[in-house]
Amino acid sequence: MKIEEVPQDDKYLGSTTVRDVCYALDENGEYCQAFSVGWEAKNEALSLTWEAISEDAEAIRQEVLAGKKSPLAYHMESHLFDVGLLASYAGFSRKTVRKHLQPGAFAGLDDRTLGQYAEVLNISIEELKKV
Repeated sequence: MKIEEVPQDDKYLGSTTVRDVCYALDENGEYCQAFSVGWEAKNEALSLTWEAISEDAEAIRQEVLAGKKSPLAYHMESHLFDVGLLASYAGFSRKTVRKHLQPGAFAGLDDRTLGQYAEVLNISIEELKKV
């Protein structure tokens, strides 16, 4: 494709600085890098992915409301963290993070520990305590 034909469907990436690199033909017929903010097929795939993530997060939210999991489980899911990744970023062991996913253990956490999680998740401590 030619540079002017590179898709620019900005449904998801248009408001960010994120761009996809594509290779297209310039006016001399040589391949060069061209930036794209997205295209229809990619946008559809992203829509389906975010829909699935939202459904999973809602299921966990219901478990939190039922007292089966801590709010940390919901925020972890909605921010796309797994136990290992959250443990690594927050500076805790995986075992500790798993423990904090339990409502009773989470309820006893001090502000320092909650702050470590909140910082990693880029939310406030108050937001972390809610779903």
